[in-house]
Amino acid sequence: MPPVTDIAQGEGRPAAILIAGPTASGKSGLAAALARQFQGVVINTDSMQVYADLRRLSARPSAAEEATAPHRLYGHVDGAINYSAGHFAREATGLLAEVTREGFLPIFVGGTGLYFRALEEGLSDLPPVPDAVRAAVRTGAEGRATEALHADLEARDPQGAETLRPSDRARILRALEIFEATGRPIAAFQGHRIPGPLAGLPLLKLFLAPERDTLRAAIDARFEAMIADGALDEVAALRERRLDPLLPIMRAHGVPGLIAHLDGTLDRAEAIRRGQADTRRYAKRQFTWFRHQMGPDWTWTAPEAALALAEARLTSPGER
Repeated sequence: MPPVTDIAQGEGRPAAILIAGPTASGKSGLAAALARQFQGVVINTDSMQVYADLRRLSARPSAAEEATAPHRLYGHVDGAINYSAGHFAREATGLLAEVTREGFLPIFVGGTGLYFRALEEGLSDLPPVPDAVRAAVRTGAEGRATEALHADLEARDPQGAETLRPSDRARILRALEIFEATGRPIAAFQGHRIPGPLAGLPLLKLFLAPERDTLRAAIDARFEAMIADGALDEVAALRERRLDPLLPIMRAHGVPGLIAHLDGTLDRAEAIRRGQADTRRYAKRQFTWFRHQMGPDWTWTAPEAALALAEARLTSPGER
């Protein structure tokens, strides 16, 4: 197989494949199958699967599955890190250059819409916040209501406060951190965007859209399987670390309920039920986000039809 750059420019084939869709729709299996067939590298585009702590609960590919094709950006981040879309964009940019230079087909797969947007449209160039500033803001926020923090932000950065819900604690804290670190409102930086590494390139973009009842059943069954496979042990180990509850990993689907079960305030069946319900709601939001936030160049397809569709696009007439 010739390098991807040659394929894209000389034969009109995509420079990369983007596979999105709701959780439990079969994205990882499709990506691995395409990577094996077309000399690809599977690149994680999911905000929870970057973390080392929750392989099972985040539905990360198993070690055996990862061994069937190259997988990158999976499980390489410690749970104590507040990994963001900006972190992903920087890592993905460097990795994309490496993968294409070596002649492999980049296959980005995941369910995090903002990560996909970062690949093409780029992100606002927000300044880094020193650890000491972040710690001071977080310490000052402990025990305070989110609405009170929103009032603090309104006093410092009225424009930023106006764009955020008074209940959105994580984003309110982020805006306060930016203001404390720079003395400037967060909007001052949001107009400057770093171009995405895939901007302007020919791409194959697939959104896997299972039938809703089938997806709900798959989500519930998979959560049960995760628990049977040791996900509760993962959460127990995470609980022992006493991490900041606002960290992304502490808000992963199923984590709050399972921690409550481990604390003795929720029975096991209810913790599982809440995890399943939370995951189903997330899948619904994924459908909505991609429908309204991403462009019409995404091809929505049933999961069972996606492999043949991708093969048809990637296989030139002379190779059939």
